[in-house]
Amino acid sequence: MTRSIRSGLGRRLLLLVTAALVPACACAADPLAPTGRWSANMRGQAPVPPMGWSSWNAFATDVTEEKILASAEVIARSGLAAKGYRYINIDDGWWLKRRQPDGRVLIRTANFPSANVPGQDPSFRPLTDRLHAMGLKAGIYSDIGRNSCGQVFSSTMPNQPEGSVAEREIGLYGHVDQDLRLYFADWGFDFIKVDGCGIRALTASNPDVRSGKYRLFTPLDDADSLARTNVPAVRALYADVARTLARYRPDNDYLFSICLWGSADVRAWGKDLGGLSRTSEDLSPQWGRMLHNFDSVTHRALYAHPGSWNDADMLYVGSGDFDDRHPTEARTHFALWAMENSPLFIGYDLRRASPALLDLLGNARIIAVNQDRAGNQATLAFDSDEVQILVKTLADGQKAVALFNRGSGAADVTLTASHLAMVDTADVELTDLWSGARSRFVGEHGFHLAPRQTLIFTARGTRLLANGLFLSEQPGSVNPAVDGVEVPTPDPLIHRAPLAWRGTHGSGDFPRYGGWGGAQVDRTPYDQPIRIADQAVDHSIGVLANSRLEVRNAGFTRFSARVGVDDATTERQRGVTFLVFGDGRLLARSRLARGGDPAQVLTANVAGVRIIELVAQSPGAGGSRISADWGEAALTR
Repeated sequence: MTRSIRSGLGRRLLLLVTAALVPACACAADPLAPTGRWSANMRGQAPVPPMGWSSWNAFATDVTEEKILASAEVIARSGLAAKGYRYINIDDGWWLKRRQPDGRVLIRTANFPSANVPGQDPSFRPLTDRLHAMGLKAGIYSDIGRNSCGQVFSSTMPNQPEGSVAEREIGLYGHVDQDLRLYFADWGFDFIKVDGCGIRALTASNPDVRSGKYRLFTPLDDADSLARTNVPAVRALYADVARTLARYRPDNDYLFSICLWGSADVRAWGKDLGGLSRTSEDLSPQWGRMLHNFDSVTHRALYAHPGSWNDADMLYVGSGDFDDRHPTEARTHFALWAMENSPLFIGYDLRRASPALLDLLGNARIIAVNQDRAGNQATLAFDSDEVQILVKTLADGQKAVALFNRGSGAADVTLTASHLAMVDTADVELTDLWSGARSRFVGEHGFHLAPRQTLIFTARGTRLLANGLFLSEQPGSVNPAVDGVEVPTPDPLIHRAPLAWRGTHGSGDFPRYGGWGGAQVDRTPYDQPIRIADQAVDHSIGVLANSRLEVRNAGFTRFSARVGVDDATTERQRGVTFLVFGDGRLLARSRLARGGDPAQVLTANVAGVRIIELVAQSPGAGGSRISADWGEAALTR
């Protein structure tokens, strides 16, 4: 039991509620009503973040069969495949046209000669069979609209679809069933990345629309404005793809990658439809843009789980600021993606890879952090614009911890046992995941970090909860099924750096990705320290009123929390009731809590319960103005 729990029990008026005292629930059919099920995506094969190689960062649309196979052979020969890099993904540039009138998509056989199958329509089956024979998986690319990103934004690049307006419409729009049956049932692909450029930029003012090259598509998505985006319509298009994939791969052996670059509020709902979902614009090989993409996932740990991962984009290790001349930056990029459970897709021409680059990408200790079966994305134990400490709980009970110097100057960083949710009177043993060196400390230890350096360790010590875990330690088992956000609002906490393709044209880079106000670990939804009645409450989940969390229970028997309205809430008279459900049955309920009220202790017997649901309820609209705290929420045995 932590010091704050002990002192809180002794000093404050607390309400203790157990399952035996609470009557059965008569819940209305509303978003806060318990369902007794886990609603985040579990379709497809993503129990751990996928790993592999993708063609886009290396070749853009200039992709060929020779380049694909050469990279696949390096993956297999170098030992990277044995370490988990299995997906070989063909991005934009593979298609020739959509044949009329039957609508079949044709392959550019000049670049993919094995697709020329005598007496048949061109087929990728020979290529996917070859990749499968190498022990690899095969991925393909499409767009949710009529046209691809290469057509819309890179029309001068090679290998653009040819023919009439209709023949150049090679995206999924209007052809979801036909195309996915072709790609998965006929051609044998295992993975699809679905972009969203075709519903974004083909406006009446687009020169290619005015010239008649492409048809007008009234935009559903505006990457620069949530207010100008039809979020339900965009989500419905991707939901159709998810349902269709499940139909054509009933064995569940597939992976669906949603690539909406953080727009259309996808950071809130992508977890419910895809195995991975992009949280930001395309990465480019500049330090500032790496910070941008990294920041788009750091506050979203509760929105990533086994089966549904936050995707910070393909790795740029090997290029630009992360090439062989910048080993510190390359190591940092790789370590951060591993800590955040972002998919590890190499984006480099592996024919040119140096031994040092292959060694970095093949670091088994860091790969193990990314591939850990617990599925917990790292959370921020310390956050600032200059230095961050990220911690994640591993399946064996150890912690992984990264000390990240974001800046261009050296930094002194102190790691404490508290950062790790470990007691400060016992040894903490660290293993350096770059060198394998081991060290120990008690209480705290100081480190000196070079500019842009990341130190990454596993840590073993005595946990604060010897017989359980705080929910803040297991975000991979907590899903904000309803996060209480009433109006999607751009997240202001993301580093702003010029887009590579826009530079300093226009007036700047502005917050654009929905997610502000979402559920957070160890801070309120609006990034304030968690306090109830002027008392700091550690190891907590901060939510908005009118939210519902789903928690997967791995054999624990008791739930406990100190609940209340956070001091950051200015609407002090509006009340919140906290409810705990187990497999749809009400187990515990708090009294009505208002701002300034002391924390209430809430407990429930959850033995045998599979899904626990935590509801913070405040009748009426305006719940997004109220920050509610599941303080020290824990599952114990």
